[in-house]
Amino acid sequence: MTLRMAAEWAPHEAVWIGFPHLDAEWAGRIDAARRDVAAFANAVHDGGKGEEVRLVVNDERQAEVAAALVDPAARIIVQPLGDIWLRDTGPIVAGTGAARRARNFEFNWWGEKFVMPGDQEVGAALAHAGGLPVDDQDWVLEGGGIDVDGTGLCVTTEECLLNTNRNPTLTREDIAVRLRQSLGIERLLWLGNGLIGDHTDGHVDNLARFVGEGRLAIPVATDDHDPNASVYADARARAAAFGGIEIVDLPSPGRIEIDGDLAAASYMNFYIGNSVVVVPTYDAANDRAAVDTIGALFPDRRTVGIDARGIIVGGGSFHCSSQQLPS
Repeated sequence: MTLRMAAEWAPHEAVWIGFPHLDAEWAGRIDAARRDVAAFANAVHDGGKGEEVRLVVNDERQAEVAAALVDPAARIIVQPLGDIWLRDTGPIVAGTGAARRARNFEFNWWGEKFVMPGDQEVGAALAHAGGLPVDDQDWVLEGGGIDVDGTGLCVTTEECLLNTNRNPTLTREDIAVRLRQSLGIERLLWLGNGLIGDHTDGHVDNLARFVGEGRLAIPVATDDHDPNASVYADARARAAAFGGIEIVDLPSPGRIEIDGDLAAASYMNFYIGNSVVVVPTYDAANDRAAVDTIGALFPDRRTVGIDARGIIVGGGSFHCSSQQLPS
């Protein structure tokens, strides 16, 4: 029987979260990034009402730094890793309960762009430590490149999954077959490009996210000057043409810059925990609207906005830094 990847809103046993440790990756702002990650971890744990937090740190020194910032109930795991983006390097779990298996996809540092030791090993190591059977896969896939609604429906982008720097010998049809075999994906919505300036080559978890079965959230441009206005419009058109999907409007933060350069900042990088939905904020005009709009989609959970201006310096936000372990 083919195992299926569960939707993010399904119950979690725990969440793995990466902790920043490479100063060079944070342009002198590593302390701010650590504070952002710690605030995220504490929010998801929610005083014991949420889910177990497994904070992954590179070494014992980082364990001490992390312990001073997070709730004492957080489980700190020392496991060498490069960058913190466990959405892409951590284990992707198919199935639930006793049937769970970790799919260990190949990882090539986002098309060989950011080569760091530890990133190719951390996923299997975390899965083994968690007692999960591990199935090695012979093709490249990052967790941020897909999003699922738990019914076999998946959304992705051509920019990422069809990029020649990932799986140059695989066709669109090949990838669809492999997603079905590994994660139980039966229907695949192909969007075009991801956000401008996204170093991952257009990860979908910054562009479009499922918020219910057959319900896909896509940002609406702030105005004609929103740098991603055409990207959002194209995604919306493709989703509408696909059929059978309800499109839900979410705000865009508009243009967010880091030292004068456009950042791939998005409210879509929210994380759906057991008791809390965490929305990244950027000191932008639409922050409050984003938190309120996303909160209305998950009335059974508390929704909080957490400052992501530190973590975004590294190229991602809270969803990128985490990977859930379904119950």
